[in-house]
Amino acid sequence: MYVSYHGHSVVKIRTENHTILIDPFITGNGLTDLKAEEENPDAILLTHGHGDHVGDTVELAKRSGALVVAPNELAVWLSWQGIETHPMHIGGSFEFDFGRVKFTQAFHGSSFIKEDEQEIIYTGMPAGVLFMAEGKTVYHVGDTALFSDMELIGKRHPADIAFVPIGDNFTMGPEDAAYAVGLIRPKIAVPVHYDTFPPIKQDPGQFKQLVEGTDVRILKAGEGIQL
Repeated sequence: MYVSYHGHSVVKIRTENHTILIDPFITGNGLTDLKAEEENPDAILLTHGHGDHVGDTVELAKRSGALVVAPNELAVWLSWQGIETHPMHIGGSFEFDFGRVKFTQAFHGSSFIKEDEQEIIYTGMPAGVLFMAEGKTVYHVGDTALFSDMELIGKRHPADIAFVPIGDNFTMGPEDAAYAVGLIRPKIAVPVHYDTFPPIKQDPGQFKQLVEGTDVRILKAGEGIQL
């Protein structure tokens, strides 16, 4: 399994036979190396409904035929846009042909905001994502605050790699994120969700210095790790 980072919270997983994208915010993402028109995923996994995570999902799924796996309300809303979805919810897991997916809790929000119409569309509970295939476990923590059950999640599903938000303001900052890594105890931790917008500018080096007992990899967009 090869796992790569592509700016903000975009993660790509390549198994022997499948390509999976998590939170494919490509268009409008000044930090990504990807081009939406060149991506052809087999599946898309979404943590929540904010635009900087759903991103190009509808366009990608319509073109590639990718199955979109998301929390229930978000999956239902996306199905109304003419794409194939599989609704799930926190605590639930499902075995797909591309791997096993399980949603964990996350403390955040989830909605589409139509600023021109001054309307907010609720898209259910936010989540983290555990992806398991080829004997490896990837934990995309999603957008979240620090919470104590991260320790339980780490014990139940030891992660080979965890993608952890450090941007502060909307999610954990470096200090809380480092503490979260201590609870989850993945083999490798990668900081995400920072520097994309002014309110979440951060120094990932600070996060790395605060983490103990876990290999922290600060990845540039397009860089990855063979698990």
